[in-house]
Formats: sequence, structure tokens, C-alpha cells
Amino acid sequence: MEKVILITGASSGIGKETAKMLLQHGCIVYGAARRPERMQDLKESGVRLLQMDVTDDDSMKRGIQEIIEAEHRIDVLINNAGYGSYGAVEDVPLSEARYQFEVNLFGMARLTQLALPYMREKRSGRIINVASIAGKVGEPHGAWYHATKFAVEGFSDCLRMEVKQFGIDVVIIEPGFIQTEWNRIAREHLLQVSSQTAYRKMAKKHVSMLEMCDSYGSKPTVIAGMIRKAVTAKHPKARYCKGFGAHPLLLLKKITPTRLMDKATLLLISMKKEQ
Repeated sequence: MEKVILITGASSGIGKETAKMLLQHGCIVYGAARRPERMQDLKESGVRLLQMDVTDDDSMKRGIQEIIEAEHRIDVLINNAGYGSYGAVEDVPLSEARYQFEVNLFGMARLTQLALPYMREKRSGRIINVASIAGKVGEPHGAWYHATKFAVEGFSDCLRMEVKQFGIDVVIIEPGFIQTEWNRIAREHLLQVSSQTAYRKMAKKHVSMLEMCDSYGSKPTVIAGMIRKAVTAKHPKARYCKGFGAHPLLLLKKITPTRLMDKATLLLISMKKEQ
């Protein structure tokens, strides 16, 4: 039986490449995003489009209902929609911090709530939450984004134990540095928010480092392939990790004392020239 899949954030990057790959694998794919006009290439290839904003409850309800009316089930929910905005904690307005949580955590949680009853009814299903290595390690100026990804990790671990009794799997995806528009948006916000404050010197150096990471980052298809594996595996792992820098950073985090890890991170940033 073809798997019915809903993936959020399908208008670009990891989401778009994952939708393409799963469609080629023979799945029925629903791609959701705030701007469906950016998914016309997916529509032409056979992906069914949904206009969905994960901060708008009504749009999420409509999307789930449309899938259920057409397919009578949802086999896999891929919570991929995400938003990153950097800046020193002192500089970032709390409204901006809350918005990151609305997109990265509460939107994901609400869509999960809406999909779970249909999965429980079938006593099968898979929820795949795209987190990040940012949910395991920290860096200056990324406090709010990293906080959301740490929260996704904890949320997913708890949910996995709750829904196991209904035959539902919960999987966490932990990408490393990936070449997507996320990096550009994050560093643009960092410059906008902190380039003229007391944190300006380090902020400008950090922007340079992020640009370097972007140039070395893995292609989104690398993570799309990892998600496909999580979708198709008979017994998926709880976590999949891949992408530039992912495994070395997580190993360093595991074996390095916290203060030393802080020092190494700050040293790496300080080596970059200001923009």
C-alpha cells in the first residue's frame, strides 16, 4: 500500500527535496507551506499541495481534513517547517523569540495533535520531527533557535514513549550544516539585531563564520535521503544524524567538558574577520 505522507515546509530546501524523493519512491505526498506558489514544480511532478501556516490553527485543520477526505488516513507526518533567527539574547525582542517557538515547537506539536487520532485509529503511523544538531550543542547568538531545537528533542522523546502502545513511531532527524536559505536568514537577522550593539564585534565575526559553514554545508538531498530511510525502515532508529559537521560536533559535545567546548566555540568564531 502506498504511504500517505504530509510534509511541512515543502516550498524549499530539505522539505522540497524530501517531497520529490518520496514521490519517486511511490508515496502519496502532500506538501504543505505558507506559499504554495513556490511549490508549483512539485505540483507538476505529482505532489499534492496544501496552503498551510503552522502558526495558524485553522489552516492546519483544513489541511488534515483535506487529506483524510481524500485518502482516509495519514501514514507519515514529517514536521519539517522551521524558522531560525539569530541575535544576542539581550538584543532579540521577545516577540521574535516567541515566534520561533510558535513555528519550531508549538506548530509542530499542534499538527501532531491533529494527525494522531487518525494514526491511533489505524494503530500505525510515523511522526518524523526535523530537529538539528542545534538541539544538542550551543553557540552564541543562537539561544532562541537552539532552545526550540532542544525542546523538539525532549518533546519527541516523550511523545515516542506515549504513542508506542498504538503502533506509532516517533523519529528525530538531526541535520548538520546544510545549504539552505535558513543560514542566510539567520545571519541577516544577526546583523540586523546585533551589529550595532554591545555585541557587534562578535556578531560580525559570527556572521563570517556562518557564511563559511554555508559554503561547506551538505546538499539538502543528503537529509532528504536520511528522511526517506526513516520513512521506509521497518524498524526506524529513534534518531538519524547526517550532514556536514554533524557527527564530529556531537562527538566533541559528548567527550569534551562544557567549559572547554565553550572556549573552542568562541575561539572558532574569534578567528573569523569582521564583515
